[in-house]
Amino acid sequence: MDTTANQALALSAVRRPSDAPAAFLNDVLAGLAAVPKAIPAKYFYDQEGSRLFDRICDLDEYYPTRTEVAILAENRAAIAATLSDSPILIELGAGSTTKVRHLLDAAPGLAAFVAVDISGEHLIAACAALAQDYPAVPVIPLVADFCDPLRLDGLVPEGRRVAFFPGSTIGNLTPGQAETFLRRLAAALGPGAGLIIGVDLEKPAAILEAAYDDASGVTAAFNLNLLRRINRELGGDFAVDAFHHRAFYNAPEKRVEMHLASRRAQRVRINGRTFLFEAGETIHTENSYKYGLDCFAALAARAGWTVTEVWTDPARLFSVQHLTAA
Repeated sequence: MDTTANQALALSAVRRPSDAPAAFLNDVLAGLAAVPKAIPAKYFYDQEGSRLFDRICDLDEYYPTRTEVAILAENRAAIAATLSDSPILIELGAGSTTKVRHLLDAAPGLAAFVAVDISGEHLIAACAALAQDYPAVPVIPLVADFCDPLRLDGLVPEGRRVAFFPGSTIGNLTPGQAETFLRRLAAALGPGAGLIIGVDLEKPAAILEAAYDDASGVTAAFNLNLLRRINRELGGDFAVDAFHHRAFYNAPEKRVEMHLASRRAQRVRINGRTFLFEAGETIHTENSYKYGLDCFAALAARAGWTVTEVWTDPARLFSVQHLTAA
């Protein structure tokens, strides 16, 4: 098969979860009925949310992206050495697929690249551009929630599989959820699996809070966009300007929390259900856990992974780690 035909075949292999709208509605209704109220962070990423997150990644305050990119660039030969046997590379939460380019440049002989993301339109556009820039590597977009069991049957060729999970997205999961996720990922990837993962490290609260509550208000817009999405897709009647963005470091839990706080007492209707808010009451929309290197290695070990290499920046703000399945 020639390169053009191979790319066309790969780009046609898109799966769309048929129950996504129902899952969104069910999760929102359950989350707003809970005490305290909470909505999973994965619902940030409609097309507008993905665009806003790309803007966040360029902010001066938001150290994770530029620090991780610098680590990938500086150590790409060593990182690419973990991909020397032409495996299938699978990026979880691929977004704009910008970071994986460092790996594709350094390891051009991959058997295939699978980009997994929940935001379909954003993902397909990014994969189309990637396929054009790397014509020798089959690029396969998979529209799915990477927290669900990873189903690759019939979608990728046989061979060793390596997951790429940048951005410290693992920090959005509680430590217990992260352990379950990593254990399930090892089983899905199969024998000889590898994992290249970004892990954000513990640091002073002032640095963390600035990163999640930037002066220009992009992160606030990103958080508030969740309410606009609920209004648009689920028929909600949120008065968006009646809520405001809150982000703070919860030191005992070692996590940054993001919330949407109600400015006043109010009621909101969604799909025939009414939800009451007191003034100051919040919807908890995201956690971002921060790890010490030893703490994360212990968590990974409990999930069946061994940390074999760690690369950090000079200030040790962030880490990129290579893990192998036990």
